Amino acid sequence: MIATVRLSDEIENTLLELSNVLQKRKSDVIRDAIEFYAKSVQKNKKARILNAINKTKEIDKKEFSDFDEGLSNNYYYTS
Repeated sequence: MIATVRLSDEIENTLLELSNVLQKRKSDVIRDAIEFYAKSVQKNKKARILNAINKTKEIDKKEFSDFDEGLSNNYYYTS
């Protein structure tokens, strides 16, 4: 696939500098940047999901603890 991209002068200069430093073609630098960005987004997405899971687990532990404590306290009164 061929893609055309408009770059500001500043980004074009950055691309040229990276290309020279890395000794890669500009198109290779662009491809690497897209792959890096995609991996970063995916990693961030996984981190957010794991964070949400951990928060849910903590809430569930607290609710179970409160429920269990309530059962224990009322156990002797239900006879």
